[in-house]
Amino acid sequence: MAYPLLTRADWGADESLRFATDGAELWPPEYSSLQTLTVHHTADGSSDPDPAARVRSIYRNDTVAKGYGDIGYQYLIDENGQVYEGRWSGTDGTVAHDGAGRLVTGAHIAGYNTGNVGIALLGTLTATPASAAARAGLVQLLAELAARHSIDPLADVVYRNPINGLSRTVPAISGHRDWAATLCPGTPHAELPGLRREIDRLINS
Repeated sequence: MAYPLLTRADWGADESLRFATDGAELWPPEYSSLQTLTVHHTADGSSDPDPAARVRSIYRNDTVAKGYGDIGYQYLIDENGQVYEGRWSGTDGTVAHDGAGRLVTGAHIAGYNTGNVGIALLGTLTATPASAAARAGLVQLLAELAARHSIDPLADVVYRNPINGLSRTVPAISGHRDWAATLCPGTPHAELPGLRREIDRLINS
């Protein structure tokens, strides 16, 4: 279940954006057990042919313009199936995780972020399907995360936010529109049932 990964250093994240003028980290990482996985599309409107530049633009917009202090997604995937490290998670664990294997909290679904990993396909996919390479990268990433965290890709889960108490029953692998009134993630949402079955076969092969 290997997939190509670009770290924040690889795609050129300007880490100084995460800090205030006094040196304080704007959004210190918080961690929680992973409960569920959510697919998005970025719908960022960019026509830049360089996907790393688009990731940098999304990062700057989330970090500075929206005031998050960092990018909201834990992972992003471009049209070539390349996976990008998103939200900073420290240096003591793997991408998006701490040394204990807990997920770093992102900002991709208001009220439902803790323990919910956000994976964003680059582009506006409202009426356009994801590329075959992007779909393959998404399957590999979801399979790796589901296997690592013992998530059944075919199950529904009762998500409970340990911070604010909000609860929602959703597929273990869901789309943004399963959580909120939105078109996100566009056409990939209709493909999720097939993706879940493919991920299940991959994990159990």
